Amino acid sequence: MRLPVFALLAALLLAIPLAADTVVEEIVARVNSDIITRSEFQRSRDQLLNELKQKFGAEGDARFSENEKNVLRDLIDQDLLVQKGKDMGITGDTEVIKKLDEIRKQMHLESIEEVEKAAQEQGVSFEDFKQNLRNQIVTQEVIGREVGSKMQITQDEMKAYYDEHAKELERPEQVRMSEIMVSTQPKEGEKEKKEPTPEELAAAEQKTHGLLDSIHKGTSFEEVAKKSSEGPTAAQGGDLGYFKRGMLAKELEDLTFGMKPGDVSDVIRTRQGFVILKITEHTAAGIPPMKELEPQIQDAIYMRKLQPALRAYLTKLREDAFIDIKSGYTDTAASPNESKPIYTTAAKPEAKKKRHKKLGIF
Repeated sequence: MRLPVFALLAALLLAIPLAADTVVEEIVARVNSDIITRSEFQRSRDQLLNELKQKFGAEGDARFSENEKNVLRDLIDQDLLVQKGKDMGITGDTEVIKKLDEIRKQMHLESIEEVEKAAQEQGVSFEDFKQNLRNQIVTQEVIGREVGSKMQITQDEMKAYYDEHAKELERPEQVRMSEIMVSTQPKEGEKEKKEPTPEELAAAEQKTHGLLDSIHKGTSFEEVAKKSSEGPTAAQGGDLGYFKRGMLAKELEDLTFGMKPGDVSDVIRTRQGFVILKITEHTAAGIPPMKELEPQIQDAIYMRKLQPALRAYLTKLREDAFIDIKSGYTDTAASPNESKPIYTTAAKPEAKKKRHKKLGIF
């Protein structure tokens, strides 16, 4: 919740209702000119509990007890980052539109209006949902610019990580496959039938051979899969993911593990229909060379270094801000160097002047 500075000061300093039948919601924290209300705090607390229960099941309650104390800290963190984003001119507007369109496609809806309607049917405020999206986008952009971009990862660090985690980096032999399928199963909406007729089998096999022929003539496997495959992975260019030894039928394992990256199989008859397989990766068992794992190692080191760097950055933001916490609530990341806002008319003039400058009033 964000209020203009003067409206905020009026509500906080005078502590009176705006009308006879209006109740001013309890404020648990003030972060510069923003406030965090008890209802926002409670929503975040409930959301954390639900997420932990979904992820850890019966252990969720115990993990919640460990993390509950940081709910207010996380709300203040986000508020400070969103405010910093505003100072930097980061709005997130374009990215919000893109994200909503991605959600629309995932839900197979025709318009953003239908997404809004679906949210309302679930009892979700669409405006709140969009604001949460925007806040996430803005905070990630600020973190990337202000923290991530300033972290350096050296070759020595990568070599040390590779040596320390050699056992974890070991992997079994596996292949990554893509498929093109011409189905011989009943189409959606059709009545079930026991077996396809010989004519249907012949037509499906002929069609598959035609697709294989087009690949041999130069059409990309991925393009054919997207356009003509009747399998569930068509939209992903036929990508089936990774398979280790033992995950496939013996005959199919012998075939695919004997292929090299880029190899395309002949037409194969399966229970679902006729398929063509392509091997996109084939990795040997053992520890891959460091060069091959550099992106993975860089990501791991980045994430390991990000948390302490981000916490240091947020501590600096806290020290440059005015934060006031209601009695009974705790900011577990509070810095001893933080300044608190002055709300009484008895404050020293120089202190009031400093605060007004900070809030952008003068």
